[in-house]
Amino acid sequence: METKVKLTKLADCAGCGAKVGAGELAQLFEGFPDVRDPNLLVGFDHADDAAVYKLRDDLAIVQTLDFFPPIADDPFTFGQIAAANALSDIYAMGGRPITALNIMAVPEDMPKDAVREILRGGATKVAEAGAIVAGGHSIYDAEPKYGLSVTGVIDPANLLRNDAAHVGDVLIYTKPVGIGVLTTALKGELAGEVERELVEGLMRTLNRAAAEAARPYRVHACTDITGFAVLGHTLELAQGSDTQVELYANAFEFLPGVLDYASMGILPAGVYRNRRYAEAEVEIDADVPLAVADVLFDPQTSGGLLFAVDAEDADALEAALRAASPAVPAVQRIGVVREHDGGPRVRVRAHRP
Repeated sequence: METKVKLTKLADCAGCGAKVGAGELAQLFEGFPDVRDPNLLVGFDHADDAAVYKLRDDLAIVQTLDFFPPIADDPFTFGQIAAANALSDIYAMGGRPITALNIMAVPEDMPKDAVREILRGGATKVAEAGAIVAGGHSIYDAEPKYGLSVTGVIDPANLLRNDAAHVGDVLIYTKPVGIGVLTTALKGELAGEVERELVEGLMRTLNRAAAEAARPYRVHACTDITGFAVLGHTLELAQGSDTQVELYANAFEFLPGVLDYASMGILPAGVYRNRRYAEAEVEIDADVPLAVADVLFDPQTSGGLLFAVDAEDADALEAALRAASPAVPAVQRIGVVREHDGGPRVRVRAHRP
């Protein structure tokens, strides 16, 4: 269905670039009561991707909520992207999504067909994930926003967290980097339809295939790379695991044109928020180009999964992920987990030694 509504023109910022900075979130939760429940396996104090609550020894529920302003002009595409992004948190925990609730804010004068197309886009992705849309909530707002609250299930024995990486683990990432920069270039009408189709297709791609490919292997930790960028989410993994991460700039696959746009200063505001949050614990070698460093701070909307996998399983996991292409858009061996030497938690080298 065609619509004349250009959704990104109705929003000040787009997608996961609208997220409140990680540093600000930590301050907001300071001083909250320390309520303990032995069945709450993962809560907000872990800075993980979703909450996990144990119902019995072999069953836990995984819960997440994610929504944001439009990152695509087409309402159906926006709905698909927002849904894929929300579902990703369940996959990052090793879970299987079962139900979803819509959360939506729309201007009162938005055409009804556009609102319907956003919801239809979300519903198609939920169905692709094998889950069911079971309801939701909507309000009127001057700026449109859409997303999902998703419930999944998992056997606690198979739970993946972002704070359990082992020294010696290999880091493998599953989508190209630079989504925020490229969508910013599109919003400024500096990029064309080829770039739009590429980046929107990437954001619509579920992380289901990557999560399923990883299940047979010794993955010790996992997170999806979204609004806090490669460096923000990697820092959380290193801090939570009490380890140090070494990344290799030349190992990343960047979206076409992204480094050129970054060199021109075409950067979303989230780059600067992420840099302020992470830079005290991130050391970037002097020979890493500034544009590359900026893109590693770039907020990724519906980004890929980052696996910390046992070194002995890394080759097999990499092969399994490549075999799942195109459902897994990229396979990059981007770094290793090391013992913390007391220095910065994340080090970015220009090249692998």
